[in-house]
Amino acid sequence: MLDFQRNIKEFEKRDIQVIAASADQWENALDTVERYKLTFRVGYGLNPQSVSALTGAFYNEKENYIHATGFIIGPNFKIENAVYSSRSIGRLMAKDCLEFIGH
Repeated sequence: MLDFQRNIKEFEKRDIQVIAASADQWENALDTVERYKLTFRVGYGLNPQSVSALTGAFYNEKENYIHATGFIIGPNFKIENAVYSSRSIGRLMAKDCLEFIGH
């Protein structure tokens, strides 16, 4: 999320909204927002199993969480690109999103 915050001006210049969502409860989500000084919307309290069912994101039933999932959603609300990652390598980065959207 910090990468997206560092590039937020470029997203805003292109009229692109950045939104994050998490299964974290309010207090943890607020801590993340404050720690990284996030200025974009951050949803919280999502149900990991429900999100997995809706998006296809990998759900770890034993530990009740979903792996990081990034989406680029077009102006028609269609998913244009989706990336599921079990580690930090391979996640959507701000520059990747900006380049994808630019094409």
